[in-house]
Amino acid sequence: MSPSTTVHRFDFLVIGSGIAGLSFALKAADIGTVAILTKKKSADSNTNHAQGGIACVTSSEDSYDYHIRDTLEAGAGLCNEAAVRRIVEEGPPRIRELIELGMTFAERENGHRGELDLGKEGGHSKRRILHAKDVTGREIEKALLGAVAASPNIRVFENHVCVDLITKHRVGYSTANRCLGVYVLDTSTGMVETFAAPVTLLASGGCGKVYLYTTNPDIATGDGVAMAWRAGVPVANMEFIQFHPTALFHKDAKSFLVSEAVRGEGGVLRNRKGEPFMDKVHPLKSLAPRDIVARAIDAEMKRTGAPCVYLDITHKSADWLRERFPSIYEKCLSHGIDMAKAQIPVVPAAHYQCGGVVTDIDGRTSLPGLWAVGEVAHTGLHGANRLASNSLLEALVVAHRAFVAIQKGEPTPPWTNMLPGWEVGSASDPDELVVIYHNWREIRQLMWDYVGIVRTTKRLRRAATRLRNLEAEVQDFYWNHKLTADLIELRNLVLIASLIVDSALSRRESRGLHYTLDFPKPDTDVPPVDTVLHPSL
Repeated sequence: MSPSTTVHRFDFLVIGSGIAGLSFALKAADIGTVAILTKKKSADSNTNHAQGGIACVTSSEDSYDYHIRDTLEAGAGLCNEAAVRRIVEEGPPRIRELIELGMTFAERENGHRGELDLGKEGGHSKRRILHAKDVTGREIEKALLGAVAASPNIRVFENHVCVDLITKHRVGYSTANRCLGVYVLDTSTGMVETFAAPVTLLASGGCGKVYLYTTNPDIATGDGVAMAWRAGVPVANMEFIQFHPTALFHKDAKSFLVSEAVRGEGGVLRNRKGEPFMDKVHPLKSLAPRDIVARAIDAEMKRTGAPCVYLDITHKSADWLRERFPSIYEKCLSHGIDMAKAQIPVVPAAHYQCGGVVTDIDGRTSLPGLWAVGEVAHTGLHGANRLASNSLLEALVVAHRAFVAIQKGEPTPPWTNMLPGWEVGSASDPDELVVIYHNWREIRQLMWDYVGIVRTTKRLRRAATRLRNLEAEVQDFYWNHKLTADLIELRNLVLIASLIVDSALSRRESRGLHYTLDFPKPDTDVPPVDTVLHPSL
């Protein structure tokens, strides 16, 4: 078969339609043409699922120094303090931009109209979470997508799954390497098309679907990290996967998160005897940082044999809960749980990727022409554990910084005139879809059992051995069958799982989200360092 011949040329390619990608695209559209590539519908993103809000200093009772301190404490010694300070201090102007686009944050009531209603979450010493009740992400997506739809310079390509980055070296240029664009599967036609641009921005989110239980949507398969790795870009701190302590425990409640803001408003974690077990674990009790709460819940479940623990906010009235947490209240009620009268059964679930593609504070990677912003990237903000609601703040700030840096940079030749199309070759249609689905399930079960909240070297080595075999199977299947979205995601998923395991094996201490029974304490003999993995091409 002949190669794909469709080539789309733009000034900017944005991979992903969450807050990072959309906010960057809106700015880039002022100076050029922009293509937004998204796997499913435009609103399918982790941003859209964010309940809590955006952490930002807006109150006279708060300060940048308080927010920075809280972030550094949560990050367990691995935050880049300079990056933390810049992102925290540059947050308020980005929030104002969001409001100007039509985003409405909740305001206080009872004589306080005009004042923002600030929430509080785990690890925060002050109320600083701007929110739209418990659907903040959805409202942000609505505001950003509305602005995108009104821009004549932006074109959104839905149901387009990115396969691999196009680089000079990949297509045969002998000069210095550079990102030229990306090969993309149009799932409506089954054809792989070429998208070319001088600037490609990864804003593809995280990798929660590598675990059996996750709060993430199905699209979160680590595609951006995997593509960057295959293009020769290093990744960092992939061992630090944040498990949200409180996902709804119910057989019909797929991936539903019970926001940390519930605990911020007085919700208490209890075991099946009704005891508030966090009181003995941390001074902040149920509002301790997420890594501590998740481990405590895991330990409590293992100690008692219970399948879950309980979140109790029954001291609040039904009217108050409906007003503050309308989405959570209705979801629980649909499963027979009235959170005003009954405790909510919860379990930890994979939630956020704290590591990612290595970038500077402006989102610049080591591969010219390639930038990364949001959960896909590692800027140094999160360290070994993300402070709640810092991620949307980082996405806004770094997306802006990336745009400013690109504007200031020297014009770069597009190198798009002679890009080869995707070689389809003699690959046949997949005739053994069961293989894809079996491997997908095995990876996620393996990661949950061996690379979860509490780890051991023995379990990690077992995982590494099995993943090497799975990688070989997936690669064989990839090269001998026609591409589908499921096959692309499986290829990325097995690579991401291997990167997480390799990173975890290399950290011989417990720190933040990485807890191992073989090295249960932080290594205090040497200064803490990031786990940086470099691909061999």
